[in-house]
Amino acid sequence: MTNHAVDATSTESGGSRGVALPAPPLRDLALSRQHLDRAGARRSDPALLERAWSAPGTRVLRVHAGRAPVVRTARGLELVLRAPGEVPAPGPEDLVLYLGTDGEAEFVAVVSAEAEPEVADGSAGDEEWRGLREVGDVLGDRDAGLLTEAVAMGNWHAVTRFSPRTGEPLAPASAGWVKTEPGGKEHFPRTDAAVIVAVVDPDDRLLLGHQPVWPANRYSVLAGFVEPGECFEDTVRREVLEEAGIVVGADPEDVRYLGSQPWPFPASLMVGFVARAVTTDIRVDGEEIALARWFSRDELAQEVRAGRVLPPPAVSIAHRLIEAWFGGPLPVPGDGAWT
Repeated sequence: MTNHAVDATSTESGGSRGVALPAPPLRDLALSRQHLDRAGARRSDPALLERAWSAPGTRVLRVHAGRAPVVRTARGLELVLRAPGEVPAPGPEDLVLYLGTDGEAEFVAVVSAEAEPEVADGSAGDEEWRGLREVGDVLGDRDAGLLTEAVAMGNWHAVTRFSPRTGEPLAPASAGWVKTEPGGKEHFPRTDAAVIVAVVDPDDRLLLGHQPVWPANRYSVLAGFVEPGECFEDTVRREVLEEAGIVVGADPEDVRYLGSQPWPFPASLMVGFVARAVTTDIRVDGEEIALARWFSRDELAQEVRAGRVLPPPAVSIAHRLIEAWFGGPLPVPGDGAWT
C-alpha cells in the first residue's frame, strides 16, 4: 500500500454534530488513473483505425471476455501490448476500438466476447490472462486506464446490438465509440451513475453491510444507483434509509463527496461519499442488504485480522472509502495482488 491512503484520511470537523469526516480527495483510485489522451476529436476520421493499424509504433491490447494478457517485469505487472502485425487479425464479431495516444504511440484494443485463447506451445511465455478486478490495482497508471477503457467499451458494445427505436442491427462507427442505425442515427455509450457511501454515526463508528449474494463474511459500505431526476446527495440519503433504515443528516455538510471511479461491471461510475448518520437503529431491507452492523476502528481491525470480516477488494472504491475512515490500510491477512 502506497502513501496515498494518508492523503485520503485527513479529517476536519464539520456539520452541526461535530463528527469528523474524511476530507476529499481520495487520491490514486485504482481505476481512475487514466493519463492517456483519448483524442476524441479524431474518432470521426473514418481512416483513423486503418492508419493506426498500419503504423509500426501502434500497440494493440487484446481483451477476451473481460480478460487481458499480463506479464511480470522488473517494473511490476504490465499489460502485454503488441504491434498490429504480432496479433491475430480481428474476427468479424470482434470490436476494434481506438483507445488514444500517449504522444509517442497509438493504442488500439481488439475486444472479443470469447474466452482467452489457449496457447499450448509455450510461445506465450510468462503471460497470464487476468481480469480488471484481479489486477486493476497493481497495474501502472497507463495500463490500468487502458484496460478499464477497453473493458467498459466492450461491455457497452456487447449489450447494445439493436436500435431501441427500430430494432434494427447497429454497426460500430467513430473508431468504436459510436453505434449507428442503417439510417445514420447515432447511439453513444452509456454510463450508469451510482453512489457509494461510508456512513459514520455520532460515535464515529462505520456502517457496513452484507449482501446475500456475497461470500460469507464479506462486508462493504452501502451503494445504489441514482434515479432519474435525483441528485447524488438525495441518492445517498434514500439508499441508506432504504437498505439499512438509517437516517442521514439533512445539513449539506452531512454528505461529503470524496471521489469517483469507473466500475465497468458492466457500466457503472461509482461516486464516493462519506455521510453522517443521525440515527443508529439498523433495519435492513432483507433483499439488497441481509446483515448490517456498526464498527469501531478497533472492532473492525480485530474482525478483519480474524477473518470474520472480509473487506471489499483493494481495486474497489469501497475499500478506499473504508480506509479513509479507518485512517490507513486495513490489516487484511495475506492481502496481495490478484486477490
